[in-house]
Amino acid sequence: MSANKVNDEARIRELIDNWAKAFRAKDIDGIMSIYAPDIVSFDAIAQLQFKGADAYKKHWEACLSFCQGPITFEIRDMNIAVGDGVAFSHYLNRCGGTDESGEEKASWMRATVCFQKINGQWMVVHEHYSSPFDMESGKALFDLQP
Repeated sequence: MSANKVNDEARIRELIDNWAKAFRAKDIDGIMSIYAPDIVSFDAIAQLQFKGADAYKKHWEACLSFCQGPITFEIRDMNIAVGDGVAFSHYLNRCGGTDESGEEKASWMRATVCFQKINGQWMVVHEHYSSPFDMESGKALFDLQP
């Protein structure tokens, strides 16, 4: 792999790590700092898609309001592929929070994050979080483990 791709992969890994820290800290500005203005997200919560950073920020603010205590966000099995000006990452993540009684509510999900180099900076242009579901019952499978 070329030195540029190695550096780009390291930068993307750092962006994801910093984003996860911002999420755990409930730092909305830190969370939003990696998203392109025209982000399209297929989040696992609330609606089919969010278009644009303003809409996604409102969604993030709503999500953060549900977590009264500490936030859980663990990343496992991350893979990053870098091309010329575009990159993607996929990983498993354990996501949730602690409710007002101190009980942790978290489950494993899947993530795909697509980056584009915009004005020399890697930005997230598409993000997709999902949970597997049972076809017969239609219910999400929140108890699966990697």
